[in-house]
Amino acid sequence: MRLTPLSPAAFRRPLSSSLTSRVPHRAYAFQTSGIPTSFQVFNNRTKWLQRERAASNVEASRQADYLKDEVAMRVAERLLDVKRTFPLTLDFGAYTNSLARALTNPNPDPSQPDADIPPLATKIGKLVAADSSQKALFRDAELEFNKEINLERVVLPYEEGPLPWEDNTFDMVLSSLSMHWINDLPGVLGQINRILKPDAPFIGAMLGGDTLFELRTSLQLAEQERRGGISVHVSPLADVKDVGGLLGKAGFKMLTVDVEDIVVEYPDTFALMEDLQAMGEGNAVLGREMGAIGKDVLLAAEGIYRELHGNKDEDGTVRLPATFRVIHMIGWKEGGDQPKPLPRGSGEINLRDVLGTK
Repeated sequence: MRLTPLSPAAFRRPLSSSLTSRVPHRAYAFQTSGIPTSFQVFNNRTKWLQRERAASNVEASRQADYLKDEVAMRVAERLLDVKRTFPLTLDFGAYTNSLARALTNPNPDPSQPDADIPPLATKIGKLVAADSSQKALFRDAELEFNKEINLERVVLPYEEGPLPWEDNTFDMVLSSLSMHWINDLPGVLGQINRILKPDAPFIGAMLGGDTLFELRTSLQLAEQERRGGISVHVSPLADVKDVGGLLGKAGFKMLTVDVEDIVVEYPDTFALMEDLQAMGEGNAVLGREMGAIGKDVLLAAEGIYRELHGNKDEDGTVRLPATFRVIHMIGWKEGGDQPKPLPRGSGEINLRDVLGTK
């Protein structure tokens, strides 16, 4: 059954589960940026093949773009608060260019539908869209939005390595829903800081935390019941409390990190997993069990998902929510004219006097 996404922008507090607290998250030890790391979580070639295969099915991948398009619009909206222009901007991990489409949106501020605000693309002189998947990057090269923004596409190697730009190149770097597949996230953030000009922003969003906890716990319980053990089917993700530290260690200043949950409802787990594949978001963890998940496990997971997490409509229809936890981050490369906090202890007004407390 083909999914029709229901209320993709709706927020809902994640449903409680006794297993979510036992699901490990990906944490990081810090290292000098640009130095290769031997710590590998994901198979880069597998992820590249998944994304190439997904983009090859043009219509299916376009129908599954709803999540990436929604997050891209929310990333782009943050530019409304930045009162400057950006002659050269990098979209790191552009995939199918959701950010480029969002920047050409004729109504960039949904909170002011009647306001006469020009598209955010007018703030950007040139957008360099970079990704390892050539098929995804050029999938929509003939669509109309390409005429509304100065867009250059750059294909990167799928193996992680130094970014191919000189120091102090870009006036801004954007990234939307791609960095959760990076093995050396501290190193990549350090390289992004390197290629930014002084006092230039990095604005990004990545999946993290309890993303797809409903699917994760349902598959774990189903495998425990049918096979007596569990395998990794949902990728480990960074937690929001890690991200601020990563940005700070990479050299960014004036940090802003926030998190939001986007909940999409599906008719069944099969529709959810089908759309994840069409998004290029299949499992790419090293050491994962090869081959398809057994039919008995899938059927058991479907029943568990409905029982633990299903939402029943008035007509008795059960819809399955899937939570995508999006971590938004903003960091500025240090610059000479950048606002800085006053030295500790230099305050002249006691906060107690302001608050009227003793």
